[in-house]
Amino acid sequence: MSTARQVEALLFAAAGPLSEDDLTRRLPDGADVAGAIAALRQDYAGRGVELAPVAGGWRFQTAADLEFLMTEEKTEPRRLSKAALETLAIVAYHQPVTRADIEAVRGVQASKGTLDVLLELGLVRMRGRRRSPGRPITYGVTDAFLEHFGLANVSDLPGAAEMKAAGLLDLQLPPDFAPPDPGREVEDEDPLEPDDAPDFHQDFLGEEQG
Repeated sequence: MSTARQVEALLFAAAGPLSEDDLTRRLPDGADVAGAIAALRQDYAGRGVELAPVAGGWRFQTAADLEFLMTEEKTEPRRLSKAALETLAIVAYHQPVTRADIEAVRGVQASKGTLDVLLELGLVRMRGRRRSPGRPITYGVTDAFLEHFGLANVSDLPGAAEMKAAGLLDLQLPPDFAPPDPGREVEDEDPLEPDDAPDFHQDFLGEEQG
């Protein structure tokens, strides 16, 4: 029986690299382990699997130029905090809203980081500016929000009870709380100007100063 075949079988079945001493102990006396390894390396050269020296031993592994085939990229879903979920629900149901509006509904100061996350994830967008002192930025939800929650449009938003059951809302809201009409005219909002802050960080600062 060929020593190379025996070495091949041992390396194939091994859970980790095997040294030449490991192989020698398992093979018949006088087996040419070094010669068998050299022969196997030559036989496997240029193939999808190669015999490679690893950690003082030898093992079969995917050829270096084919390692990209073994890589699978996965996107881990980013879990939103309770504050972010509540803020998202407020924006969806009350849009267009300002940061001050969000604070009024939640009863706590809005965190810059919370809106920042929602903007970064593409669930919320800057819509325009309120026609009020300071002209604060207004926010609304995006198509990505509708796609994520399987909605055709904003009017398909569930009622407050369903939102609470889904864990998206945990607030004491007025009894007349209802989904907005996406087709309604908003008279106290102007569109964003070209020179308006392109990102949330600048907008937040401008809103604070305004």
